[in-house]
Amino acid sequence: MLKLELLESLIAVAETGNLSKAAERLCRTQSALSLQIKKLEESVGQILLLRDNKGAKLTDAGEKLLNYAYKMLQLNSQAIDELKEDAQQTIRLGIPTDYVKWYLESGLIEFIREFTHLQLVIDTDVSGNLFRRLQNGEFDAIIATHWKPQPNGELLFERRFVWSAAKHGQAHKRSMIPVALYPENCPIRVQVFANHNLLMRPLHVLLTTPSPQAICSAVENDLVIAPLAEFRVNDKMQVLDPDTHGLPPLPLFNESLYVNPASESEAIEQLRALLKANLSRLSLQHQ
Repeated sequence: MLKLELLESLIAVAETGNLSKAAERLCRTQSALSLQIKKLEESVGQILLLRDNKGAKLTDAGEKLLNYAYKMLQLNSQAIDELKEDAQQTIRLGIPTDYVKWYLESGLIEFIREFTHLQLVIDTDVSGNLFRRLQNGEFDAIIATHWKPQPNGELLFERRFVWSAAKHGQAHKRSMIPVALYPENCPIRVQVFANHNLLMRPLHVLLTTPSPQAICSAVENDLVIAPLAEFRVNDKMQVLDPDTHGLPPLPLFNESLYVNPASESEAIEQLRALLKANLSRLSLQHQ
């Protein structure tokens, strides 16, 4: 059997053309390197190296073995890399599209940097789709919003939404109110229509997008009104009272962590602990 350590010695001599330089590269003494070359020659039953005053040169047998040495070391390196990849556990995490930035800045980047043996794969969607995809086994865990506490969810914090319009705007005064909403299966969108009744002015969905930035821009420019998380309301907007303006009331939403029972592991527990450790920071950022 050819030992990789001996093959490394042969490669070092071939590339430097000198026993002294090869020994220096391998952090060995020249005598130790000479002994390794001798062991390698005994293993293959061939003279591999010719030495003279100018240095060292491989024989034909040495050249032939050199090609195999490179291949064997390359295969060894590939095997180690692939086994490391297999050993790296992957967590598939789903997050609502409009909150991914906050979660990245409030713990997930820290998690990725600290737990290098874990690969965190993040996908974004509206909460309704995240629930469905978790049930289908596409995720190990999700963070999702719901208007009712769910028995299998671990509450992170509660989130309040408000009707927002442009400051001094006119959109909310129209007979048919133009609104911007997140896509189908978003719990906020669902509650808007669930709580709308015939005594209220009709709503016209002018913009549907998963982008909170696009919705905020449309509100600021008085194109629409929209239900926004309180923390997104800025000085270019005003908050509308639902009773005063005949708008559907918005319930208090809860944001929770949901874990696929089949995915429970030490890695998931580490993720859960980090999210809980950052609850105070998250709550402040979402106020």
